[in-house]
Amino acid sequence: MSKLHPLFLFLLFIIPATSFAEAQPLRLSWNKNILQIHGDSIPGGKIEIWYLEAYCRPGSTDRDWHETVIPHETKLVSSNNDGTQLQLKCTLEDGVELYHIIKSSTDEVAFQVKAHNPTKKKSQAHWAQPCMRVGAFTGYEDPADKYAYIQKSFVFLDDKLAMMPTTPWSTNARYIPGQVWAAPGVDRDDVNPRPLNEKTPSNGLIGCFSKDDSMILAMAWDPYQELFQGVIRCLHSDFRIGGLNPGETKMIHGKVYLLPNNVEGLLERYQNDFPKHE
Repeated sequence: MSKLHPLFLFLLFIIPATSFAEAQPLRLSWNKNILQIHGDSIPGGKIEIWYLEAYCRPGSTDRDWHETVIPHETKLVSSNNDGTQLQLKCTLEDGVELYHIIKSSTDEVAFQVKAHNPTKKKSQAHWAQPCMRVGAFTGYEDPADKYAYIQKSFVFLDDKLAMMPTTPWSTNARYIPGQVWAAPGVDRDDVNPRPLNEKTPSNGLIGCFSKDDSMILAMAWDPYQELFQGVIRCLHSDFRIGGLNPGETKMIHGKVYLLPNNVEGLLERYQNDFPKHE
């Protein structure tokens, strides 16, 4: 394995090693901006996440998408021999650097991100998009119906699981279709330019059920900017950066869960992992 960057060594100390000590963990790979999660229990054998699709400026809800995106480059720094740990570095056009440590266990993938602005200018990097592809997992890969997968997808509204399309369901935006739920406290002018739901999510989870309903796939981040149902058979929990002053550093963490179909079990795991969301 490559020599670890000092910032990665710092991150390693804040991820509990015991979380990853179980047998037969999920396996990770990353190439050309696609993170793959491999496992024998996964329908289709793998989950793909566009990691990362975009870093975004504020003021994005009603603006051309190309004006919102901050160009970036991601590189693989290192990976371990058994495929349970990756280290990535993203460099944004404005000079901001983000260091990612990604670790897997038997039923989850944990993300620790350190965002640092080494420049003398304030960064407008407010949020980022890990785009999780769920077509194969839900059993809806038919190219003739790119939207059918949402009937297997959910968020939590009014403290209850809400299957998509939820009630209410917005249909008006600069770009359609899709659906966005702005996180609590997030300016509704600063989210994806897709239809914006009037509801605020009860928690930061977004997910779906497998084709045979035996498993749940879900994602959550802290802090998060929005939950987003996209148009390439994808679901997002988009993490929040909130801008970075010169020299400023922020820590962000996330989880992808691959669990048996037990909603209460998912909520228990989420509440333990993201206590600040309560």
